[in-house]
Amino acid sequence: MNISYIIKTNRHIFLFLLIGFNSFSHSQNLSVFQDSKFESLLNEKRKINPSIIVNDRYKIQIYNGDNESCKKNLIEFKKSFKDIDVTIVFFTPIYKVWIGNYKTRIEAEKMLLDLKKKYPNAFLIKANK
Repeated sequence: MNISYIIKTNRHIFLFLLIGFNSFSHSQNLSVFQDSKFESLLNEKRKINPSIIVNDRYKIQIYNGDNESCKKNLIEFKKSFKDIDVTIVFFTPIYKVWIGNYKTRIEAEKMLLDLKKKYPNAFLIKANK
């Protein structure tokens, strides 16, 4: 069998494959423009619903214990660091105070060094839901 016979008998399949390979071979640049208000709205939503945990982000745990002592630590932290997100999460049977939402480990470790002065038991975590 020669190739021309195969093409004639299976031209629909050949045409489909040719178009398919051609359409996947094009490279396209995709640019996403995000409104700057989006991130601030998302942070507000996280404050309203503190159980939302962002995957693949780094956080710092500054305290763990009962609910009341965690609330006190959260309020104390907010007084000192107004621009940093802070939340209480609950993993049976312990409440934990987590701060920040760092994209890279380097960012989180830099903040951890500063926090160790006031919170010596603070440590870095990678939050997953």
